[in-house]
This record gives sequence, C-alpha cells and structure tokens, in this order.
Amino acid sequence: MEQNNQNTALLVMDVQQATVEMLENKENYLSTLAKAIDTARTRNIQVIYVVIGFREGYPEVSPLSKTFAMIKNNPAMKFDTGDAMKVHASVAPQKGDITVIKKRVSAFTGSDLEVILRAMGIRHLVLTGIATSGVVLSTLREATDKDYLSVVLSDCCADRDEEVHRVLTTKVFPRQADVLTVDEWSKM
Repeated sequence: MEQNNQNTALLVMDVQQATVEMLENKENYLSTLAKAIDTARTRNIQVIYVVIGFREGYPEVSPLSKTFAMIKNNPAMKFDTGDAMKVHASVAPQKGDITVIKKRVSAFTGSDLEVILRAMGIRHLVLTGIATSGVVLSTLREATDKDYLSVVLSDCCADRDEEVHRVLTTKVFPRQADVLTVDEWSKM
C-alpha cells in the first residue's frame, strides 16, 4: 500500500517527563521531535501519542516483569498517578491528536492502538520515541508482524546507550523499516 497522509500516523511514544529526564541531550531531542510533529500536522498526518500508564497501585504489573516491577517499586516514578504519565510539555498533544495508554513495552500490547489504526484506515506508521531499545524496537517488531509499513525517524528516537541506538537504527531496523532522519522524511 502506498503511503499517503490519510493512511499514515506519526507515533510519538513514551516521551513523558520521566523518560525525557533520562536523556543527556534532551533539548536537542525535543526540538528535533517537535519538527517531526510539526511536519505531520502540516501534512494532516494523524499524530498519536503513546504513553505508559497504570491504574493506581499498579495492579497490571506482575512481580515477574523486570522492567515494570522496577517502576512499581520506585516511589519517585508515578506512572499510576501524577505527572509521570503526561507527555513532555514541549511536545504535548494538541486538539485532534490521540493519546493511547499502554501497559507493556510495545505500543500495541495492553492498549487500543490497533483498534484506532484500523478504524482510521492507517497502514503506514512513522515511529519515534524513548527508548530505541524499548518501545521503538518492540513496536516496530509487532507492527511488522501485523503488516504495517513503517518508517523509523532515527533522530527522533533516543536511548541511554548510544551504541545500542546506533546498532538498532543502522543494522537492525533497516531490515523491517525505512530508517530516515526528520529532514529526509520532511522532504518526501
């Protein structure tokens, strides 16, 4: 299926205050991401924010989940109440954007993302987010298995481990998606 604005969505994943604070160069990341969001809005491409969030007390988190048990047991991380669930203010959703709450690493797992994509006729995804080795990798793998066409905006993905980010965006992701910079994508 050919990409057009009506069948494309920009996914802005896990760009929440708590995840942004983990980045070394957060200002540069946020300004680059803002450019991608502005490009999508200018082209009337649906912007969908995906955030991690849980009910108060984290009843969805198994003690067997290494990643989420760590969040549950850290009183500073308020992904069940408070501001940790909010998208960073500099790239916050606007009217017409959609916000999806997920319960696991992939944007699809434990959310209604796929229902929204099907209802809107979206078959092409443009992926951004924190972390490259977390939500971006997991979502890309699941999107590929679900036959979505994908683009990964390499400079709109970030990871605490720069080498992992590099290997994923240059060696792993190109097997399943087009990997572009925001500038390259903006000129398409």
